[in-house]
Amino acid sequence: MQIGLESWLFAVALGTSMLGGLLGMASGIFIVPVLTMFGRIDMHTAIGASLVSVIACSCASAAPFLKGLTNIRLAILLETATTSGALCGVFLAGWIPTQYLFLLFALILLLSAQQMLARRKGRDDLSSVQRLPLGMTLMYGAGLLSALLGIGSGVLKIPAMDTALRLPIKVSSATSNFMIGVTAAASAAAYFARGEIVTSVAAPVALGSVVGAALGARILINVPAQRLRLMFIVILVILAAQMLLAAFGINLFGPRS
Repeated sequence: MQIGLESWLFAVALGTSMLGGLLGMASGIFIVPVLTMFGRIDMHTAIGASLVSVIACSCASAAPFLKGLTNIRLAILLETATTSGALCGVFLAGWIPTQYLFLLFALILLLSAQQMLARRKGRDDLSSVQRLPLGMTLMYGAGLLSALLGIGSGVLKIPAMDTALRLPIKVSSATSNFMIGVTAAASAAAYFARGEIVTSVAAPVALGSVVGAALGARILINVPAQRLRLMFIVILVILAAQMLLAAFGINLFGPRS
């Protein structure tokens, strides 16, 4: 692999992981569209690199929140459901065509944006956990989709904690950062066994992810909650539009190799 491409992968991972660390979603939700649309990298290879990135992001960004925003007891409980879903998703991942993965990705992004947009005001000052059974069910679904899409499941964990469990947005983001690495690790081994984690792609992505996620986690502490929510919604809608076009074979940046 040329040094120029390695540098580009590192830069992409750094930028997307910084944004992902800020939002509590790691970089999977951002890096998969970027690698497939701009880098012309195969969807399954991009997902494999994304899972490695998710693990790196979790390790780098979770530490600053452990004594503050992260609800560790809740994270451990919810992760049992998420990991179970991820293991089930692993068995389905090889059977779904790339086109349907793009479409599913777009629909999940739009659903998450709608959930965040419908969030009622005055909830960010609450810290008690509510409707835990519903939260556990949503976490299982988040893990299932994580394995299919390589997104670390933060894209669904945060709306679930934010709307179903009624947690403040910053607590949801920090707790998600703590959880995403475990979920990704449950499915990364299967992708590796199938040869879909390409070292030449995953290595620079992982390195950039560590640096970017650490920076994003520190920015999160100082960002107002409402601004964080708005950023979340805008980014989800933009990415959903891009992936929806790709699902129907429309590539604004030229044909995919």
